[in-house]
Amino acid sequence: MATDVSESQAATDSGERLPPLKRPGVRRGLLAGCILLLVGGGWLFHYQTRGQFQQDTNDAYIQADAVTISPKISGYVEQVLVGDNEDVKAGQPLVRIDPRDYDAQAQQYRAQIDVAKANADNVRAMIGEQEAAIAQARAQLASAEEDARYAAREASRYAPLAASGAETGEHLATLRNQAAKARSAADAQRAALLSAQRKVASLNAQIRQADAQGEAAQAQLAAAHVNVGSTVLKASVAGRIGDRTVRAGQFVQAGTRLMSVVPLSKLYVTANFKETQIGLMRAGQPATIEVDALDGTKIRGHVESISPGTGAQFSLLPPQNATGNFTKIVQRVPVRIALDAGPEARRVLVPGLSVTVTVDTLSAKGTQRSIAQQEEARQDKGR
Repeated sequence: MATDVSESQAATDSGERLPPLKRPGVRRGLLAGCILLLVGGGWLFHYQTRGQFQQDTNDAYIQADAVTISPKISGYVEQVLVGDNEDVKAGQPLVRIDPRDYDAQAQQYRAQIDVAKANADNVRAMIGEQEAAIAQARAQLASAEEDARYAAREASRYAPLAASGAETGEHLATLRNQAAKARSAADAQRAALLSAQRKVASLNAQIRQADAQGEAAQAQLAAAHVNVGSTVLKASVAGRIGDRTVRAGQFVQAGTRLMSVVPLSKLYVTANFKETQIGLMRAGQPATIEVDALDGTKIRGHVESISPGTGAQFSLLPPQNATGNFTKIVQRVPVRIALDAGPEARRVLVPGLSVTVTVDTLSAKGTQRSIAQQEEARQDKGR
């Protein structure tokens, strides 16, 4: 550089004009241009090879599938067993409702079961008595039939004698009358036996009715036991208590939300990407999550799933664009990002925190071109 300056000074002193490449200003400009060209080329190369496949959004939040704790039954809260923001395990009791009313219902249904059993036993005893009555009626029928046969034989034996004049007609008429009465008595005993047998069927029906009443009471008792068990509300998942609104002595209705259990071990991120960003997005692609609460600390993750519709489609009032007043708005598609964070980072992560998500879609490079080629081939085949 000193030589160039001296040459430039010498040329100036001698009145000669230096070539452009030997001028210091030109050389500095060329050097700066080369540096800018190299930087721009490097940036362009990085963008073409990786940068254009990095899709990011700051419309993303940490979420968790919180479990709402609500009672199945109504009653007065006897005891609240957890405090605000307390960590709980799955199956741990949270709230106890006064069980006395439901215990009384269970005892009432037990009494109904006992009554049904007693009725069934009573009818069974009646069936035993009825079987004895049937045996007696059967014996009486046998006696009556024997009498009827004897009377018939006597009438038959005296009929020839009366015809020959050895016996009077009056005696034969008396024997025939006795035979008819004996047959009627036998028929009456047969009817009494049939009635006694049919009464057993009626008593068996009463037993089945008592058994059915006992089964109904048993089902009601089972439901009462369920209600008694429902007086203790337990955590269905492990997590942390949030938004606790229940207090001891409070009367709660069935279905009233008392608190929430947030499973902090199962946090995930919902990132709302623009529709122009999800063309190459696939499940399993790596993601980088920057958490605002951690001063932009980056956490690893991966794409778990992509929503089957835009956020507008699942809103309370989906847009109706067929009204004539149409303005095109870029839609956003919710993408679920699984967190691959360690236990230290998870201690400070809670649902609702804002994050910035960047998904690397390089693995799906060329997919759109392949789709376009397949569609063109299919259309050509259709022609």
